[in-house]
Amino acid sequence: MTVADGILAEQGRRTRRRVALVAALGLGALASVLLDLVSGPSGLPLGQVLATLGGAEVPRAAEVIVWQVRLPVAVMALLVGACLSLSGAEMQTVLDNPLAEPFTLGISAAAALGAGVAIVLGLALPGLPALWAVSGNAFLFALLALGLLQLASALRGGGSEVVILLGIAVNFTAAALLALVQFVASPDALQQLVFWTMGSLVNARWEGIAVLAAVLALCLPFSLAASWRLTALRLGAEQAQGFGLDVAHLRRWTLVRVSLLAAASVSMVGVVGFVGLAGPHIARMAVGEDHRFLLPASLFTGALLMSLASVASKLLVPGILLPVGIVTSLVGLPVFFALVLRKGDLR
Repeated sequence: MTVADGILAEQGRRTRRRVALVAALGLGALASVLLDLVSGPSGLPLGQVLATLGGAEVPRAAEVIVWQVRLPVAVMALLVGACLSLSGAEMQTVLDNPLAEPFTLGISAAAALGAGVAIVLGLALPGLPALWAVSGNAFLFALLALGLLQLASALRGGGSEVVILLGIAVNFTAAALLALVQFVASPDALQQLVFWTMGSLVNARWEGIAVLAAVLALCLPFSLAASWRLTALRLGAEQAQGFGLDVAHLRRWTLVRVSLLAAASVSMVGVVGFVGLAGPHIARMAVGEDHRFLLPASLFTGALLMSLASVASKLLVPGILLPVGIVTSLVGLPVFFALVLRKGDLR
């Protein structure tokens, strides 16, 4: 065997290993959905859950619990985790910042401000059903934040440092305005807004799931198509430009995808932190920097983390359903500190 043959054989083994790891993460995410379906106050055995999903004859109570209560929550958790982690992986690459996540750009704070305007002030998009007022406002304000960032970034040259600084400015501005809205809110409205900002899956509906799935289906093909360019960008902006890549164009459209994914997720379940930070780093440790594998691995890792957080929110305090945003933050904080304190290059 020649040296070239040995290199090709090693590359083939490495590719097969990465494919297997991505597949294992996908299977783990599906298994966590089943765990989510069997967990809860009314204990349903796995066999009965599978029979219900398969359309077999089951008691009416079990059918209602699975299809109308638990399955929407489980699927929403899966999609939100996938969207946040996928967007986190892309953001860490285009901003060249290992601690970046979707909310670095202020998307979360802007969405929370939109929700606060709908809940406290009763202002929402004209013609939008009352059921969608909060989610619609959150999504609109998140997109407005995106537009402001893109405009300001284009005027200043679009560098990663500029985007991060502008995102921090948007984050603090939206947080200040949200505090003002909270200050004038009635006790009932304030309680509703605070609960929304904690992040919760209890209001998951099939209509919202369809919207979030459509956003993910729209963005994912473009993310995968840009995988080799994102891999080249990990070598540095100057190196990528040397390969003939338009870094500013790549960064601009990647941030559009990131913001759409984050805005759709936050508008459906509220503020959920650290999934977009922890998911990509776990995936990176498993499959490396090649974005052909990192992006799908991040997607499945985020789905797995969010699904397990949904399970934990039902089991940590018996009889009480904790907001899932609290659970993800408690899990994500140790990961965040480990990344900050970790020796060596965080990239």
